[in-house]
Amino acid sequence: MAYTEEWVTERARNAYEHGRASFDVRPERTALLVIDMQDEFLRPGWSPYWVPAATRMAPRLRRLAEVCRAASVPVIWTIFDDTHLGLDRPHALRFLPHADGDWRRPGPAEVWAPAGRRPDEIVIRKPSYGAFYDTPLDTVLRNLDRDTVIVTGTLTNYCCGTTARQAYERGYKVVFGSDVTAADDESRQEPELAVLRKGFALVLTAEEITHRLTAAAPAADNEDCSGRDR
Repeated sequence: MAYTEEWVTERARNAYEHGRASFDVRPERTALLVIDMQDEFLRPGWSPYWVPAATRMAPRLRRLAEVCRAASVPVIWTIFDDTHLGLDRPHALRFLPHADGDWRRPGPAEVWAPAGRRPDEIVIRKPSYGAFYDTPLDTVLRNLDRDTVIVTGTLTNYCCGTTARQAYERGYKVVFGSDVTAADDESRQEPELAVLRKGFALVLTAEEITHRLTAAAPAADNEDCSGRDR
């Protein structure tokens, strides 16, 4: 067969727009990652880094977190923070445009209260975009015997997308929430989803994630957390 330019272009386009990863989402092997749903990104008008789309989608994400808790899926939160006096951040960050500005966080970085974090849920403070960079996240997930992560939060095309790629590179099955992530420029949302859909993740809506978790829940009742039959 001769592969024409039109054929390969259409094949790529279909994968970007309609591709679906083929793995199952098993609650007993899954964790929910809630990326950077913190005050400076969610609290309206509080900082120049406010992401209005993240504030609007927060109730939907909160409902998904409740679904996950009911299915015994751990909920793990991250915060983009000033850890180790900033000396653990990639050196080049200071040269990038979004590092400009005089605004400084007036106090400790915290999860935005309306996002609904529970006191017994892990918070990982990270120094860069991806949640696996210089953090214990990989160790935490492996100790929980989880091989699948659901990535939610903000920003879609920075911290969420980078976390999804890092998880993929570490062998995790990645589910990416298409309507429980948000970008500061909403026109950037779908282009990032397209790349993730083609090469890194199973991109699903919160409703689709809920369906997969609840449909799989009865099977999980017959297994322990390592996936073995009781």
